[in-house]
Amino acid sequence: MTSKGIILAGGQGTRLWPMTKVVNKHVLPVYDKPMIHYPLATLMLADIRDILVISSPEAVPQIRALLGDGSEIGLRIDYAVQDRPAGIAQALLIGAEFVGDDRVCLVLGDNVFYGNDLSQLLSDAAARSVSTVFGYYLEDPAGLGVCVFDNEGRPQRLVEKPPTRVSNWVVPGLYFYEPEAIGIARDLKPSPRGELEITDLNMALLESGKLDVVRMGRGMLWLDCGTAENLLEASEFVRVVEKRIGLQICCLEEIAYMKKLITQDQLAALAARSPNPTHRAYLERLLQADPA
Repeated sequence: MTSKGIILAGGQGTRLWPMTKVVNKHVLPVYDKPMIHYPLATLMLADIRDILVISSPEAVPQIRALLGDGSEIGLRIDYAVQDRPAGIAQALLIGAEFVGDDRVCLVLGDNVFYGNDLSQLLSDAAARSVSTVFGYYLEDPAGLGVCVFDNEGRPQRLVEKPPTRVSNWVVPGLYFYEPEAIGIARDLKPSPRGELEITDLNMALLESGKLDVVRMGRGMLWLDCGTAENLLEASEFVRVVEKRIGLQICCLEEIAYMKKLITQDQLAALAARSPNPTHRAYLERLLQADPA
């Protein structure tokens, strides 16, 4: 079964105001790339080519101007509007026609994932026959949805923003769903805050035995860029790693070339069109490392 991808890039970005007063937060920079490049790269690493970007009416034109239809890097990108923020699970309802009978990977537009085993982790999740979410260990899980495991490492329950600590394993914004998840999302009731909670959807799948929760290892990094402090931390992390190793994190052209979505000639053309000399030199270095 083929897979589709959805990037939920909605919301008002109130925690980043006034930066988001006139600009959608997902086009803000995380060091040297727009924020939305990072979840898009995650979908590409999962071998997903058909992608739907969901955002607010004001933001869709901004993101469309940034990403286009994806054809330059071998993708097919469509867009849909979320009139008002009504929960992460709403993305499955907005994208139901786009997804059809396929599996879907839903990723939040302000989430950054990085690690040597990321591609394998994504491939394994895409190959499972049940829906899959992830657990990520945090010292301070306050304000986040968490998964409670038993002594054998089996997921027991998922809790949305518990008032007291019940687990250090948070559930980041990356979800692989079987088509049945859309039907479950349709039956969800809004929470007291008026949203269709993704935790309620995941808990329904878990209770029916149709959800895996895979714990990410210590070599994985997950960052949420939703606050000014987190945005700065993510930018600093990307800067340090790229400067140290001389390779870019989540360079879309590089991933497209590595995945054979574009040819050497297409990569050379992208390099030639880049007005940024640093970025152009990086793409040219990729071509020199893999000459025709």
